[in-house]
Amino acid sequence: MGPPPAAGEEKVVFLKAVGGEIGSASALAPKLGPLGLSPKKVGEDIQKATMDWKGIKVSVKLSVVNRVATPSIIPTASAMILRELKEPPRDRKKVKNVKHTGNITLDGVINIARALSEKSMAKKLVGTVKEVLGTANSIGCTVNGQAPTEIQKQITDGTITIPDN
Repeated sequence: MGPPPAAGEEKVVFLKAVGGEIGSASALAPKLGPLGLSPKKVGEDIQKATMDWKGIKVSVKLSVVNRVATPSIIPTASAMILRELKEPPRDRKKVKNVKHTGNITLDGVINIARALSEKSMAKKLVGTVKEVLGTANSIGCTVNGQAPTEIQKQITDGTITIPDN
């Protein structure tokens, strides 16, 4: 085992967690043990930080400075789409293979794309919107009552225009 990090040095740990649930300490221990952190305490901090995303799997960024972990949520396209669908939280242990058949608006997709624009590799917002539509297609929901692939074709044709900003 190496020496502990220097005082004031920031270490960053990325992990996936289910919103509003305490992650298992055994899963957190290999990542947090070398930093001198208690997996149980960090798991409770992550649970408090992810309460808004109850039942949805989100990426969490842990910033560790002086053995104090500060969790922040990095939303993914799929997590934001599931949140936009406003489905009631489900018991993950009992309900399996859920079909997300809800409907979201194109404005909702554009707002998600704006939030993800700095993470996206697309040059313009149009490309990010198409990425989000592809994720909506894989989740199985519809956009404005149509299949997301149809909306992508309409954007490519020029039938639907997406603002630049």
